[in-house]
Amino acid sequence: MNLFITIVSLLGTITIFYISKMIYKKNKKEWLSPILITPLVIICILLLTGIPYKSYNTGATVLTNLLGPATVAFAIPIYKNVNLLKKHAFEIFISIAVGSAVAIVSSFIMAIMVGLNDELVHSLVPRSVTTPIAMDISNMIGGSPTLTAVFVMTTGILGSLLAPILIKICRFHRPSSKGLLLGMGAHGTGTSKAFEFGELEGTFASLAMIVAALISIVLSTTIFPVFEHLVINILLP
Repeated sequence: MNLFITIVSLLGTITIFYISKMIYKKNKKEWLSPILITPLVIICILLLTGIPYKSYNTGATVLTNLLGPATVAFAIPIYKNVNLLKKHAFEIFISIAVGSAVAIVSSFIMAIMVGLNDELVHSLVPRSVTTPIAMDISNMIGGSPTLTAVFVMTTGILGSLLAPILIKICRFHRPSSKGLLLGMGAHGTGTSKAFEFGELEGTFASLAMIVAALISIVLSTTIFPVFEHLVINILLP
């Protein structure tokens, strides 16, 4: 029975995703994004059938383990456009470094303001980093990798839904602006969305996601502990 559920959960997740992807291609509505529809459908099915999440995850975990290789695969468009990226290297690094710092600080302050406990605070801090790396950061700073994955997914979905609206309002026309916004603000999900705009947008988003992950590792394990101590023990005694 467990083997049956494992196979069904794996094949079912893939099937639901591709069906939602086909629907999205025919109707380019943001709320029909496969990233949003797929988990909602799966949640409904689990609730209606009474299948425990742990049983479902025995098959779906195969897809989770592919997140790492999928992230590495984003390096291909970066390699193809390496000369363009070198040309704007300084601007890219500064913007991503600032974005990473703001993401960490804003997440921490927001968590403190709503009164979350230490585990939730540390789980929320790396929410703006791609899932595999965010889970590692969460584990290093005392958070829950599972909760972090949920926060990352929520950030990615909301970011990919809101970013196109923000791009229109702010009238961003350059591929670099669109790509860096999506890659920094919505990591993997945003990068997939950026490729819908074009290859250059996707390339910049890929770079933003990867560099943001590296910078966030450094900030979360060096600057963040000092900032946390300062806020909790000095500013909020």
